[in-house]
Amino acid sequence: MQFRDLKYQYQVLKEDIDAAMLKVASDCNFISGKQVKELEEELAEYVGAKHCISCANGTDALSLAMMAWGIKEGDAVFVPDFTFFSTGEIVSFAGATPVFVDVDLDTFNISIDSLEKKIKDTIEEGKLTPKAIIPVDLFGLPADYDSVRKIADKYNLLVLEDGAQGFGGMIGNRRACSFGDISTTSFFPAKPLGCYGDGGAVFTDDDAMAALLRSICVHGKGTMKYDNVRIGLNSRLDTMQAAILAVKLRAFKDYEVADINKVADRYTELLAGVVKTPAVPGGFYSSWAQYTIQLDSREERDGLQAELKKNDIPSMVYYPKPMHKQQAFENLSFNDADYANTIQLCDTVLSLPIHPYLTAEDMDKVVEEIKQYKSVKRK
Repeated sequence: MQFRDLKYQYQVLKEDIDAAMLKVASDCNFISGKQVKELEEELAEYVGAKHCISCANGTDALSLAMMAWGIKEGDAVFVPDFTFFSTGEIVSFAGATPVFVDVDLDTFNISIDSLEKKIKDTIEEGKLTPKAIIPVDLFGLPADYDSVRKIADKYNLLVLEDGAQGFGGMIGNRRACSFGDISTTSFFPAKPLGCYGDGGAVFTDDDAMAALLRSICVHGKGTMKYDNVRIGLNSRLDTMQAAILAVKLRAFKDYEVADINKVADRYTELLAGVVKTPAVPGGFYSSWAQYTIQLDSREERDGLQAELKKNDIPSMVYYPKPMHKQQAFENLSFNDADYANTIQLCDTVLSLPIHPYLTAEDMDKVVEEIKQYKSVKRK
């Protein structure tokens, strides 16, 4: 059993993917080939954004936004405490200070109450200037952008959507990666839409911002790559990855997102009353980057993971350590009491195998092992 079965996906899409890769190889247009522009146009249309600027990876996508906005030393950027390290890392890389915010126990996404408290505390302390919020679409579920936007408008803050795990998710009729002033995603292989290496993209509706982001992506170019008008990065999506993503995007749109939701719905039905399953609020639609259950304690979580491993069932813990406890941020001061939900989740979450091609037989095996483990623990 695979946690995310990329091997099977390749077999399903093999003919088209192989043809796409061979086309790039035969044309020898490996950098900035026409497939890159075509993919950007398809991604922008799918998301519902005016512009898509592809780049080398999801972390670069976030950094491009920081650079375009001029985020710098003395600025505060508000980041969920329960997320992958890069969300906070790019703030520090820009010279600014990440201010970590607790999350909601049911959705795993940024807590609106905690967010406003942290903004107020930062303003009252007076050492940093609040500049931006980075909500994360964790595990495939978009953050509560209606509430985030109200807070952002109230305090005149920018919103950077980290949609690395949320691509394909929706709120109402709007898709993930359309909610931020700038939105980003990652095409890391295990993401909802993944390539065969690293890749990322930035989305915006602002023409001037799109032009600036394109410049930063290629060494701060002006009219051409040897005319450099600003300091930038070398961050491009190569043509091979764009060609692969174009094939996978078609499958993603045609059936993969719908099929992975069927898998998630079945998990939720079978695990009802056994463990705490992920919540999807009304009007929200997840792309299910992960299907994450909650156990009663770290001991129970670790015990279940060990039992699943003995039965050749892969599982993952996203994430075992809060952002505010990472050694890289030890120069900042935090109060554990502000992050009670994050600390609880780090001790109790466990992500199960999930992908559009997961069979009912494999799901039944996963669920049966969980039920057996829980029944033994109750005795």
